[in-house]
Amino acid sequence: MINKTVKNVDEAIAGINDGMTLMVGGFGLCGIPENLIAALVKKGIKNLTCISNNAGVDDFGLGLLLQNKQIKKMISSYVGENAEFERQMLSGELEVDLVPQGTLATRCMAAGYGMPAIYTPAGVGTEVAIGKESRKFTFNGVEKEYLLEYAFEADFALVKAWKGDTAGNLVFRQTALNFNHAMAIGGKITIAEVEELVEVGELDPNFIHTPGIYVHRIFKGEQYEKRIEQRTTRKR
Repeated sequence: MINKTVKNVDEAIAGINDGMTLMVGGFGLCGIPENLIAALVKKGIKNLTCISNNAGVDDFGLGLLLQNKQIKKMISSYVGENAEFERQMLSGELEVDLVPQGTLATRCMAAGYGMPAIYTPAGVGTEVAIGKESRKFTFNGVEKEYLLEYAFEADFALVKAWKGDTAGNLVFRQTALNFNHAMAIGGKITIAEVEELVEVGELDPNFIHTPGIYVHRIFKGEQYEKRIEQRTTRKR
């Protein structure tokens, strides 16, 4: 029987070293691999390149790694609510590659599909296209220009799921699916933390989002804050 469980988060991050490239699941504050990020902060791994939709907020998610200056480059689609991310980018302390959100997701999935590159119309005629190869295609009777974008190459992918089994099959809850599946299939080594870890056969196969073939290590996380990024209340 295949068993991909590891004892704890420290065992899960074994092999992640300075200077590596990481895919990190999550969108805003939803579906963030909190335990894995905390372990990287504690271990002091630095000079990381992180591929993620955004970087959490100042004191949560990838924002914790940014505070400690452990990230040298962010590949993201959104600076968002993270003031420290914005400060480091504007000051030149942090290298930032802003990528259209759909392109970011597709470049992750292309890595999982074994496709070295894709063509996309996103970014044509903008700063995104500077220095990139383009080509015109006729599709559905319409000729358009497309940019060549390369699949990401990440040493590890860090994702967070609601449930998982010992063979690495993952189920995400509602919007926490976000970038987690795309990251999970795109990393050379994928590490998943889950809220509930069960035995093989306990998950309904009809509801598995990421097959275990993409996951190399899995463990049960300890605690989750599950913050709300924006909370609005109505004034009386």
